[in-house]
This record gives sequence, C-alpha cells and structure tokens, in this order.
Amino acid sequence: MAGDLIWLAAVSLLSACQQCHFAWLVGRSRLKHKIMPPAVSGPPEFERTFRAQQNCVEFYPIFVVTLWIAGWFFNQEIAAIGGLIYMFARHKYFHGYAESVKGRLTGFYLNLVVLMFLIALGTTGIVNSFLDEYLDFNIGKKLRKLI
Repeated sequence: MAGDLIWLAAVSLLSACQQCHFAWLVGRSRLKHKIMPPAVSGPPEFERTFRAQQNCVEFYPIFVVTLWIAGWFFNQEIAAIGGLIYMFARHKYFHGYAESVKGRLTGFYLNLVVLMFLIALGTTGIVNSFLDEYLDFNIGKKLRKLI
C-alpha cells in the first residue's frame, strides 16, 4: 500500500522541508536584526520575511489536504505535479515578499491557481467515487468508452 502513495508522500515530505527552511530563514532574519521572540516587529525586511513565512504556514494545511484528496481520489501523479508547482509558487512568494511587498504577487497568484486546480481534481474524484459506489456510474469508464 505504501508504494501506491509514494508520490504524495514524497511531495508532502519535501513540502515539510520547505516549511522548515522558511522558518529557518525567519530565525536568521531575527538574528540579523536582533529581534528576540516573541517580538514580531522590526525593520521592514524582517517583517516581510516573518509575514511571508506566516502566510506559508496559514496555507499549508489547505495545501496538504487538497494534495492528498486530489491524489487519492483523482490521480496521484497529477496531484504530485500540482504539489511541486505549488512548492515552486511558495518559493517565489516567500523570496519575492522578502524583497518587496509587490514581489509576492506572482507566487501568490500561482499558488491560488494550483490550489483551485487541486480542489477541482479532488472534487471530481470524490464525485466520481460517490457515483460509482452508490449509483454504479463511473464517469471515467464512460469517457473511456466514448474515446
């Protein structure tokens, strides 16, 4: 069974490492600007780095849930690719925001597109599973017959 989920697990672990890296960058920024916890205000460079990391943390549960549902109910490989694109978007967002407030926008918009994509895949997969389980109607099988 574990082999069936290897791509989702790999992307999840990689994304957790990315979250750790972002937290480490905030710690480095704290040292650079001499800002001791629990303080969260300081020079604009620190505040942007801190807010970028906090935003990544706020979106992380949404990402993990949509990644796994899309992979489990729709297609693991497509969901994993979406997860990698999401991580790229988060990288652009974090580092863009650390540079300037406007620098976050490209990564943020790409991030939203990927999340909507994963939600759509997950919803499609759940609806198809429901129809197949309770109404004996499988959209995927019907489409394959048409093609």
